[in-house]
Amino acid sequence: MTAINNMKKKNQTAGIYAIGDLQGCLKPFKKLLKVSPIDLSVDQLWVAGDLVNRGPQSLQTLRYVKILSEKMGGRLKVVLGNHDLHLLALSCGVRKTTVTPGLKAILKAPDRDKLIYWLRHQALMVRDPDSKSVMVHAGIYPGWHIKQAAAYAREVEAVLQGPNHAKLLRKMYGKQPSQWREGLTGWSRYRFIINAMTRMRFCTRRGGLSFNYAGPPGGQARNLYPWYELPTGVPRKNWRIVFGHWSSAGAWFNGNHIALDSGCVWGEQLTMARIDQRLIKFYQVRCKYD
Repeated sequence: MTAINNMKKKNQTAGIYAIGDLQGCLKPFKKLLKVSPIDLSVDQLWVAGDLVNRGPQSLQTLRYVKILSEKMGGRLKVVLGNHDLHLLALSCGVRKTTVTPGLKAILKAPDRDKLIYWLRHQALMVRDPDSKSVMVHAGIYPGWHIKQAAAYAREVEAVLQGPNHAKLLRKMYGKQPSQWREGLTGWSRYRFIINAMTRMRFCTRRGGLSFNYAGPPGGQARNLYPWYELPTGVPRKNWRIVFGHWSSAGAWFNGNHIALDSGCVWGEQLTMARIDQRLIKFYQVRCKYD
């Protein structure tokens, strides 16, 4: 950060910048931090999950974000994505299949236990009441108010960070229940919360989660809606929801939702946005590896 930019920061309110799925793409991440206006000594950085898996530098990316968290403290906020949770499950000996080279490198790393412990203590959802912004990896279930979603996220976080985390990671896989009921209990309740916050894209009109199609909006079956367009969804009172996960939908902003996964791991772009202002500006870098 240049001296001019530092002087400019003194006259500005610290901002909140959010960045989409990293997926082990460390070089574009570092480049985006350099070319965007974020000041890591002042601003907040929110990372929308899926730090690891398909990209070429999953281990290095996880280490780098952990180091940033130690330097930035509470100004760095990370939410867990489905790929992060899969890594945690593998680290507990759950589901030996689908181990990419990136995940295998983490599991064999000498500092794996510290990395896994740090990752396991990240959130499912973060929010900033001042800017009325929240971030989750995939989305917030249309039937939940923001306070409800925050409470449900804390339920799962408490188990994930506790002595029963391995059992939770073993039980989280599966598509059922597909419909939310407040009366859900135990592992079924936790599985639905995890699926909604880390895997959701489409819902039926009655609010059932559907995982049969992962392409862009518009190509789904007629009875399915993107979760943020469900006609029967509850009002969110001007909260702005920031999410990643949906690379085929790209990066966009519609006033109440900010989508940040623009397919970096597929050779497209890595996207960052300042989310605490009325007008949203995107910052992007092309994701190419030589």
